[in-house]
Amino acid sequence: MSTIDYSDKIPNNVNLSQDRALQRALEHWQPNYLAWWRDMGPEGSQDFDVYLRTAVSVDPQGWAQFGYVKMPDYRWGIFLNPGDADRRIHFGDHLGEPAWQDVPGEHRANLRRIIVTQGDTEPASVEQQRHLGLTAPSQYDLRNLFQVNVEEGRHLWAMVYLLHRYFGRDGREEAEALLERRSGDRDNPRILGAFNEKTPDWLSFFMFTYFTDRDGKFQLCALAESGFDPLARTTKFMLTEEAHHMFVGESGVSRVIQRTCEVMKQLGTDDPAKLRAAGVVDLPTIQRYLNFHFSVTIDLFGADQSSNAAIFYSSGLKGRFEEGKRGDDHLLKQDTYKVLELDGGRLVEKEVPMLNALNEVLRDDYIKDSVGGVNRWNKVIEKAGLPFRLSVPHKAFHRRIGALAGTRIAPDGRVVGDAEWNARVHEWLPSDEDRAFVASLMGRVVEPGRFANWIAPPATGINRQPVDFEYVRFA
Repeated sequence: MSTIDYSDKIPNNVNLSQDRALQRALEHWQPNYLAWWRDMGPEGSQDFDVYLRTAVSVDPQGWAQFGYVKMPDYRWGIFLNPGDADRRIHFGDHLGEPAWQDVPGEHRANLRRIIVTQGDTEPASVEQQRHLGLTAPSQYDLRNLFQVNVEEGRHLWAMVYLLHRYFGRDGREEAEALLERRSGDRDNPRILGAFNEKTPDWLSFFMFTYFTDRDGKFQLCALAESGFDPLARTTKFMLTEEAHHMFVGESGVSRVIQRTCEVMKQLGTDDPAKLRAAGVVDLPTIQRYLNFHFSVTIDLFGADQSSNAAIFYSSGLKGRFEEGKRGDDHLLKQDTYKVLELDGGRLVEKEVPMLNALNEVLRDDYIKDSVGGVNRWNKVIEKAGLPFRLSVPHKAFHRRIGALAGTRIAPDGRVVGDAEWNARVHEWLPSDEDRAFVASLMGRVVEPGRFANWIAPPATGINRQPVDFEYVRFA
């Protein structure tokens, strides 16, 4: 007898109830997933009733149903966007051919690698954020954290479905390994560096969900172009949920800035020491957090020149952001792109084959998109009549991957020596003192409608509910 009600426990549009092989795989994997959630999911929250959004179908009425649920009982579903029987591959060497419904044998290893790498980021972020509920600045924010967490869990399910459905024994082993790695673990860390960083406080969380989840948006958009149709359809649906994660980050940072500006005007000062004494995060510290999270995130796009990126594109596995809107030949064999390198103590641009520079193309698209939110944060400061402005640092700043790894580049793009870097690094990146101060502000506020002193309330609540709605019912 099956132990899972496939129409209720795992909402899906992949005909799960009729696929016995897939059922057996998931019946083995699901208990391990729930054990991982109990061990590594949001700490101390297993019995909370949380006002969460659950996807039960891909249509507008079904993908966002709200109600109270205990997170271990959340219905992590499996959804693919509706298919197009006539869909064609629209880039690379297979341009114009029908999209693949099964994994082409010659691309099996690369597709598995792509899916595993994406899948590994999902539980990693839950692990990074597992302690944050203990210091939530409000019920509203606590609920948003939990929403992000359960949807990262659903995105893991989405990748595990592909591994189980299309990759046989290898896929099942990879799915188990996704539950065995741990963020920051010395012996068995997560695959990508940014997902082994700590997320110790809510300012870090908001920066992470703005910058790092935005990387997720761009990676998912590139995978949504894939010639492997199940991957493309899966990631397109994931993007509907990823938008909320970025909203949490952008609005969260905006509210921190708003509260800081209010106190700056009340006290008539921009002195960081006085503002810290008043219990808010000074704007220079916010800039340093921004610099850190931006620089760590753009490393996620990989080396500026990559033969793997060229292979993934030419093979039709992973396209560019908004591939269909680009006016070139979608083969790129004759095209070039400019990348940066250090030459004689200065940064110079170098023309390289575009196929080898596709990581840099995606990184530059991401940077343009990131600047938009930073400009909106600056509107908050401008509206308060204050002269300070936040900025995105130069893309060569604080890099750990590619040709620019380890270079000493200031946020304004100047090449600097070790002496200046060491003297000014704490002007540019958060110091231990900065992190200790931000940590000192973190204290749990759970009364509906109340907010910690360092953050402003949101303008509106979730799903047309009031801001003081009871978003979390505690055990």
